[in-house]
Amino acid sequence: MKLDAVLWDYDGTLVNSVPKNIDITKAILSIVAPHLTGKNLPEYLRTEASYHEANHAAKNWQELYVDFYGLSYKQMLQAGSMWAEHQEKNQTEVSLFTGIKNVITQFSRLNHGICSQNAQNNIRNVLKFNGIDEPFKAIVGYNDVSNDNQKPHPFGGIKCLETIFGHSNSALLMYIGDHEADTKFARNLQSALGENTKVISVAAAYSHSEPENWEIKPDYIANNVNDLLSIIGKYS
Repeated sequence: MKLDAVLWDYDGTLVNSVPKNIDITKAILSIVAPHLTGKNLPEYLRTEASYHEANHAAKNWQELYVDFYGLSYKQMLQAGSMWAEHQEKNQTEVSLFTGIKNVITQFSRLNHGICSQNAQNNIRNVLKFNGIDEPFKAIVGYNDVSNDNQKPHPFGGIKCLETIFGHSNSALLMYIGDHEADTKFARNLQSALGENTKVISVAAAYSHSEPENWEIKPDYIANNVNDLLSIIGKYS
């Protein structure tokens, strides 16, 4: 059976956006929770290493903001509503992980999509800048999904497939992400699509995640970007 589509997470999977995400989060905190700035900046926003620790420990971005950054539930919702705007305004450069462009180019004949909690316009700009926008037939970002339907809810995945194909009746899909919630998303997507669809889950461990410690295990682990060549190639 051959892949109908490869769906991707964005942050920590296609691009290393940690410096930009830290900068954006600081800007948002200065508005919604100014008491968490300056000397009181959460420890998990002080270094890239600590950011990775919190990001991969949290089940989702909501938990990250409340349990690790110290925002109230109300502040978290406000921060989430500001994310897309600040993503587009922030000029901190992000870069593709080394080798990602080669992976996309090698499998450009496949349909690719992105299911992310980043802003759609921001994602499109980065893909176009790096010359890999053409294979991506659908991008579903944070601002395309209601708060209740964010990953790991399968809504974004179904929307991505409907954008690519006009339906969600695919037989074989692959979802690649760097967070345990991405593996759960792949499982939820398969459940939502039914028994006639198989969703292969791939963990992007090259961005400091530790899939071997996850309760929900992926089907494959890419310890480096080049591992994706053999994993995708097996089904294409």
